[in-house]
Amino acid sequence: MLSTAISRAEVLMHLESFVKENIGTFLRTVEDSWQPSDYIPDSRLDTFFDEVKLLRERAAGLSYDLLAVLVGDTITEEALPNYEAWFHELDDLNRDRDNGWAQWIRGWTAEENRHGDLLNRYLYLSGRVNMREFEASTQHLIADGFDLGTAHDPYRAFVYTSYQEMATNISHRRVGQFARKAGDDQLSKICGMIAGDETRHARVYKTFVDKIFEVDPSEMMLAFEDMMRKKIVMPAHYMRELGIEMGKTFGHFTDAAQRIGVYTSQDYTDILDTLLIDWKIADRTGLNSTAEKARDYVMALPARLRRVADRMPVPKLEYKFKWID
Repeated sequence: MLSTAISRAEVLMHLESFVKENIGTFLRTVEDSWQPSDYIPDSRLDTFFDEVKLLRERAAGLSYDLLAVLVGDTITEEALPNYEAWFHELDDLNRDRDNGWAQWIRGWTAEENRHGDLLNRYLYLSGRVNMREFEASTQHLIADGFDLGTAHDPYRAFVYTSYQEMATNISHRRVGQFARKAGDDQLSKICGMIAGDETRHARVYKTFVDKIFEVDPSEMMLAFEDMMRKKIVMPAHYMRELGIEMGKTFGHFTDAAQRIGVYTSQDYTDILDTLLIDWKIADRTGLNSTAEKARDYVMALPARLRRVADRMPVPKLEYKFKWID
């Protein structure tokens, strides 16, 4: 543990060499990475139109809610410019081009960039989506920006990304499972590859938090508590369609995800349970009295969240998305 009264900058500088030394395990090389074209019909081949026809036939079996969730997930992935810009605003993560933190941000962005590209191409070829409405929602989301409650604090940001990457893994993985049941094995593979990236990214962000806990436990605990009091909001919480008030479409999107079981309030609480275990919250030492109270709060939170979730009704189907004709 570093000495008391250390700054965020000192902690990040202390951990920078760890990040740089492990960047090869945190990220895949470009040569070893999958690319969107691996999972979409190749337009150079004579079989292209036959493959597209088969893709469209399989996509026809997706339910309305599942397709709506897939579109919402894609819009979320397509807003990557916002997420990279957000990282660059965090204090002390980009001192120079070659430091470990800057390498991670660029590498993470490069890996994430494939997700929206792949899903976008699938939706376009599926023939089931009004692509102009979809594209307008994406433009709105990037233009509107977001407020994740992290300010410019890397501690809070890493809590957020740990949570969010686990949530996106669940969402993509479940969409893939439902797609397989609907007979769309191609979409299932697509979602599985993306979910695999999200799992690995979550593991890295959780490692960052774990390392910070080792050197600055009280401040890290307070940051964790603060994010949980605010509640983790999804990065697409301002999602909207043309002519719709900002954020209104996101509510309908989450209703669809909850209704079919892609991502539910129970999943939100399960992620918290996992983080409490992975970060060894119950056993953390070296906490000041304020941080001890923060620990008590987060340890008791899952039970409170479950009581609330048990009283929540399943949302009814009542919305027609402009994305889907």
